[in-house]
Amino acid sequence: MALLWNKNYEVGVDLIDSQHKKWFEKADQLFEAGKSGKSKEYIIQMFDFLDDYTKTHFKDEEKYMTSINYPELASQKQMHEGFIKKLAELRKDYETAGANLTVILGANQFILDWLTKHISNADKKIGEYTKKLK
Repeated sequence: MALLWNKNYEVGVDLIDSQHKKWFEKADQLFEAGKSGKSKEYIIQMFDFLDDYTKTHFKDEEKYMTSINYPELASQKQMHEGFIKKLAELRKDYETAGANLTVILGANQFILDWLTKHISNADKKIGEYTKKLK
């Protein structure tokens, strides 16, 4: 199950799109590691990356939304906090249960759902709002 970036995920804000692309690259690496039986070794690196990169990305995205007076900023912040909380739960599951198949599949599915659904639904609206400002 490859997770590849495509134009359909573009928000239309360069900083946000470039960060999203990086997210897709890392998520795809996790999926590829799973296919080659190396996900146990890779999953902790993925958690470390997501923990750090996600906070940076959300901060940048929220700063941008603030700068344009984006009306759905509070909703976005709430979704971002939910992601961070879920990520912490997945990491705790990993630390408790180890890199078993359930943990790996759960992490893969969560990341896939978040990237595709959140970007396609919530983040695309940021780009639409930005276009209206021009």
